[in-house]
Amino acid sequence: MNKPLKTLDRVISKAGFGSRTEARSWIGGGRVRVNGKLIRTPDHWVDLEADRVTLDGKPVAARRKIYLLLYKPKGCITTYKDPEGRPTVYGLIPDVEEWVFPVGRLDQDTSGLLILTNDTQFAERMTNPQYKVPKTYLVKTSTRLTEEDLDQLRRGVALSDGPTRPAEVVHLRDSGDKTFFEITITEGRNRQVRRMVEALGCKVLKLVRTAIGPLQIAKLQIGKYRVLTPAELLELTRSATG
Repeated sequence: MNKPLKTLDRVISKAGFGSRTEARSWIGGGRVRVNGKLIRTPDHWVDLEADRVTLDGKPVAARRKIYLLLYKPKGCITTYKDPEGRPTVYGLIPDVEEWVFPVGRLDQDTSGLLILTNDTQFAERMTNPQYKVPKTYLVKTSTRLTEEDLDQLRRGVALSDGPTRPAEVVHLRDSGDKTFFEITITEGRNRQVRRMVEALGCKVLKLVRTAIGPLQIAKLQIGKYRVLTPAELLELTRSATG
């Protein structure tokens, strides 16, 4: 039977202490020991069942799982730090002591629901396209779309990284030369909705993620977060059908 092995930086990250980048820095800085021996190599292999890992003398063990739902504002990015000094989602959760990371991401110009957690297995299930977790967006376009255009989105659009899966599209209204519609996709490609609309020769002026699986924005205010309830977590997990 194979031993359950992982690299040292991944062990620390998966335990919820910080990102792999931070873990590598701590290891290089001489703050980590394995079975009492100082290890400065992030790629050092660790036997999860037999080895004892410590950070600053404290045992590295899995922390309690935490699941947050955040309404990300436009202009906020999802990385931990930004060299350009732009605001990040971490500035919206200053009182959260556990290390959490975004499940997927929303680009700077997109607002809406974002899940943050320290549960890597849960995050993998939510972001892996094979589990088909539906995500719903409200879209405002730069020009009016025809029903034929919307039908194209429903059928799937050819992008540079391959055709998209069929999407659910609800035409909400037209206002002047703009179209408002709702789209639900089951993939998580980079800037996918924007790219789908651009494939029609149009631009997205506003994009808001309004739902992830059964989770809705509801009364959650922009820039605020809340902890998911056990019932919501169960429903969300069930929405990952595979």
